[in-house]
Amino acid sequence: MSTETEAAWQRLSPRLIPVHLSWLLAPVVTGTGTLIGTGGKLNLQALITLGSFTVAFAIVAGLNLMRFLTTGYRITDQRLELRSGLLFRSRRSIPLDRIRSADITARPLYRVFGLASVSIGAAAHGGSSNRKFSLDGVTRGQATALRQDLLNRRAALLADPDAAAPEENTPIAELQRSWLRYAPLTIWGVGGLFAVLGISYRTLHEMQIDPLELGIVHDLVAAFSSVPLWLGIPALLLAIAVLGTIGAVGLYVEGWSGFRLEREDGGILRVRRGLLIHRSVSIEERRLRGIEVVEPMMLRWGGGARLHAVASGLGSAEENRKRGALMPPAPRAEIIRVAADVLGEQDSPTTLARLRPHPRTALRRRVNRGLLVTALAVAPLAVPAIWLPGAWRTGFLTAAGITAAVLLPAGWLLAQDAYRTLGHGLSDGYLVARAGTFAHRTVALRREGIIGLTVSRSVFQRRSGLLTLTATTAAGSGAYRVRDLAAEEGLAFAEEAVPGLLTPFLERDY
Repeated sequence: MSTETEAAWQRLSPRLIPVHLSWLLAPVVTGTGTLIGTGGKLNLQALITLGSFTVAFAIVAGLNLMRFLTTGYRITDQRLELRSGLLFRSRRSIPLDRIRSADITARPLYRVFGLASVSIGAAAHGGSSNRKFSLDGVTRGQATALRQDLLNRRAALLADPDAAAPEENTPIAELQRSWLRYAPLTIWGVGGLFAVLGISYRTLHEMQIDPLELGIVHDLVAAFSSVPLWLGIPALLLAIAVLGTIGAVGLYVEGWSGFRLEREDGGILRVRRGLLIHRSVSIEERRLRGIEVVEPMMLRWGGGARLHAVASGLGSAEENRKRGALMPPAPRAEIIRVAADVLGEQDSPTTLARLRPHPRTALRRRVNRGLLVTALAVAPLAVPAIWLPGAWRTGFLTAAGITAAVLLPAGWLLAQDAYRTLGHGLSDGYLVARAGTFAHRTVALRREGIIGLTVSRSVFQRRSGLLTLTATTAAGSGAYRVRDLAAEEGLAFAEEAVPGLLTPFLERDY
């Protein structure tokens, strides 16, 4: 009998049972919180909403328990097999040599019970797409052993017999405490604060509870109303900034605690991070098509940047954004060093390439966009003043003038910055492009990984003699644009970057 037939089926951990039953605590906590917030008074709408929550969470708990009871897996010499389902049974088989990644995630409640989820990415037939398989609820030890076993077996199947022995795993980068200073320079703190407030308001509104009538909210509104606006508004903005900073630091600590980027045997880049939710992401180096250095405005002012991998096999665009993150917000010099190391180069192509400037007409396009934004912002204030009486007209015109006085110079400065950011060039085997206004993005693509070049021209670009060149690759977001090139220069650059790809479509003068 073959090894594949003899391999025993394994089950998920029984520790999943209390995890799934914990779903029933959510309606209890919600109901208790609502009673406390309303002083023990619940109307019919609130009771109906809480009852709906209870039924919904009970159904979710039941379905999860059923999934636990019916899920099994086993690993043979050639494949990973999964089975699940009670009424509709399914059985999937994944050849080990098609496995692209094995990521480990442990949410807070899972960590309490010593559990984790293993997400397995595998190439579909033809290798151009990616399928995801998940084992949700194995012990941390099982998850680590399963990941290592899958990658070792895959590496053995794909191994080159003449390859040198693998070196000991060494970290490429690890979290430094000094990097925490970059946390407040991201937008996630203030944005997350408003998101929480919005969700809370929406939930209370659905229960027909007015948040302004809650005790603590009423006291805050009364305190704000008792002080003059010249003092109250700055105090409110300061409070938002402080809470946003606290939130940003908290998100940074939660997302990147324990961060470690390392190179493992078999040509695997592994990113480990997370405090409450532990994440472990694997990226095959042979599927790496380049890197992207991202410098949001505030982070750039502080000398920081972020680093993303341009790699295939990471799933959808949203999964690419999450799983492709190689570095937290960190000093730009460290980002550049890690980019070179990840690509296996002495220096990062993003710094080696001599980026060529774009024509001045590209600046004019950006200035025009700034003027358009200003006009759209001023028009709702200026136009109504035509039909309003004297005092109202003066007020609206004053507001329109102040808005224009603020937006016009801001638009001009942003347009200048966006134009200076534009650049494109070649560095050995890489196409390098840079663009962006509020966030500067510099991408370095391996030219051998570019599978298509698209030339597009809007009506306004045609009038200005410009074009946009899009490099298509089966990795990252799938398309990376070089914007507002001079038409002739753009076609010549495309031919230089990937010789022969556009040749059938070019007309030459002899």
